[in-house]
Amino acid sequence: MKKMPLQSTSLYNLLAKKKLFKKTVNFGLKRIKLALSLLGNPERKLNNVINVLGESGKFTTLWTLKNFIEANKQTVSTYISPSLQDIRERFYMGGRYLTLKEIEDTIKKIEKLKIPLTVYEVLTLIYIINASKLNVDYFIVETGALWRHDCSNIFDFPLAQVVTNINLQHKIFLKKKTLDEIIKEDVGYLNNFTNIYIGKQTPYVLKKIKGHLKKNKSKIHYPNSWRLTKKSNLYYYQDKSTTIKLNAKNVHSEGMFSNIAHAVKIALNFNISKKIIVKTLPKLSFPGRFNYLKKGRIKKMLHKNELIMIDGAHSPYDAKNLYNYLKTIKLPKYGIWAMTKNKEPDLFIKEFNNIFEKIITLPIKNENSSVSARELNKIAIKNKINSEISNSLEEAINKVSSKEKKLVVCFGSLYFCGSILNKN
Repeated sequence: MKKMPLQSTSLYNLLAKKKLFKKTVNFGLKRIKLALSLLGNPERKLNNVINVLGESGKFTTLWTLKNFIEANKQTVSTYISPSLQDIRERFYMGGRYLTLKEIEDTIKKIEKLKIPLTVYEVLTLIYIINASKLNVDYFIVETGALWRHDCSNIFDFPLAQVVTNINLQHKIFLKKKTLDEIIKEDVGYLNNFTNIYIGKQTPYVLKKIKGHLKKNKSKIHYPNSWRLTKKSNLYYYQDKSTTIKLNAKNVHSEGMFSNIAHAVKIALNFNISKKIIVKTLPKLSFPGRFNYLKKGRIKKMLHKNELIMIDGAHSPYDAKNLYNYLKTIKLPKYGIWAMTKNKEPDLFIKEFNNIFEKIITLPIKNENSSVSARELNKIAIKNKINSEISNSLEEAINKVSSKEKKLVVCFGSLYFCGSILNKN
């Protein structure tokens, strides 16, 4: 897909400025169900829907499964949230993305309904309206946050519901802000008579999940039906009858390998052969997730012996995953940190104790919800991390770049990663 980030950003800003649509988070299904009803219930035309929900690993799992399906000579459409570089990334229509004109035309159609929707609900409707015109084998739909009242929870008979790692992310949207609440919101309201795939969880979370699903009449695939093993720095998927070396050269963390292994389990159940899975694994890549920049404008700002990696980690759970990977890197490490206000920067940065020589904090350009560089700097210093303020990515790179061989890590937000990819 050719990138047109300026047009894409303008379209998103136009959508957010419309008085009828609200940018704020407002959970509930009444508004979108009313809109779908007035549109003739286009969601009912989507067959073989696969919902992907949870707090961490949704995109990695979804994108891996999408690649396996296409390698199997089948067709698939996907809806993701958020997009990194271009609003069109959200709407994959089986071999192509929606055009900006198609998105604009669909927004006009939604406006005529005169229903006060959130921007996220409008984006979801854009996908459903256009996806309903397709004849593809699968529709994979990523949940924004907290399954129960997320506007993607509108399919009566999905083929499968995939639950990725559940952790304390998204607790700000709940009254008690507890892990138990999050678990209940995610799995306590899953559909009956479908196929439920549970990804790797902590023992506590898994026990709670099993309690909520005790009376669910779906076929439930718990994570004890497969294993992720590691031998000589190589990861393997294993179940009772199959072993697959996860030869994914662009994947670097155990958390991401766990998500890929989960997708392997689902693909095998969809009768995708081991041969096709093995052939597809080396081709997998995930922009903004443990993503090394090997060329481009930002990469050229560094010395040849300096490496730069971007990762959208923004929760304490994601931070642990990134920390565990960075511990294996023997080079000196410097961080460039940006974050949005609805996250937990204090709990997040605590996970990086003694990892970075220095962290440079900066705001996310054109993002109103960005935490200021000064505030992030205070949080870093409070956690005894050597930190310095910057006003831009270019300034931050100048502050850490030298002839010394090192790894520069840009992290803290997917929006931040998206802005870097566009600059690069």
